[in-house]
Amino acid sequence: MRRRWLRLVPIGALAAASAAGTAFSRGLPGRLDPQLSWCGPSWERPLGCGEAGVDLLALVSSAERGAMALAIVVGLVGFAAGTSLGAAAALARGTVERAVERTCDLVQAFPSFIMALAVLSAVRSPSRVYIGCVFAVTAWAPFARLALAQTRSLRSASFVEAAAALGRGRSGVLFRHIVPNLLSVAAVQLGSTAAAVVVGEASLAFVGLGPPDGVSLGGVLDQGVSAMLRAPHVLLVGALAVLATSSGLLVAGRVFQAEPTPR
Repeated sequence: MRRRWLRLVPIGALAAASAAGTAFSRGLPGRLDPQLSWCGPSWERPLGCGEAGVDLLALVSSAERGAMALAIVVGLVGFAAGTSLGAAAALARGTVERAVERTCDLVQAFPSFIMALAVLSAVRSPSRVYIGCVFAVTAWAPFARLALAQTRSLRSASFVEAAAALGRGRSGVLFRHIVPNLLSVAAVQLGSTAAAVVVGEASLAFVGLGPPDGVSLGGVLDQGVSAMLRAPHVLLVGALAVLATSSGLLVAGRVFQAEPTPR
């Protein structure tokens, strides 16, 4: 049990490092100092500077916090909506169950990144609110599919049949007996969804559809690619930041995974 909670250490350390980086950096993430453009790491600026002398420590620290907050919110929205919808559909059976299952197939078959490109390109100033809404439209589908599969085995369980025989309504059976038994299964998907949101948000910012203030991990990658030869540290910092954030969230999601029973 104690080993399971150790999976929260990477994301906790990353959040602490992000807060410390913001506290000890020499400027705001949007502050520019053209004289220091593309300068390498130093004691004063541990991660160096990027385009127009922006302090990479301040930029990456602020961008990581924004990416993690966005990923957690989208993951929780998808978890709540998808788990409830999938469980209710499987409990209703028949046409409702098939309709939700086909909708999950349709949503998961269409690339969410392409949909995000289409929607955000029509927005004059795509903020993280718009980005979160676009990802939330598709984030529920994996949770709903997991809930559908798990509820199909739970709806014939003896405690569910006993609750129905005692006169408890469908909503009571759903939220008192079905959903609590789904939480540990569906919650494992939280890490994967949050990690995908981090990568998706960075990809959108990389192609120019990120937050208007430019404070994004994808913005750091964009700077690094444009100056790959003269300032390789910028691309390295951006790539490692995306890797650390997505991997930390992915590992943190496994805290809900059940431990194997020793034989």
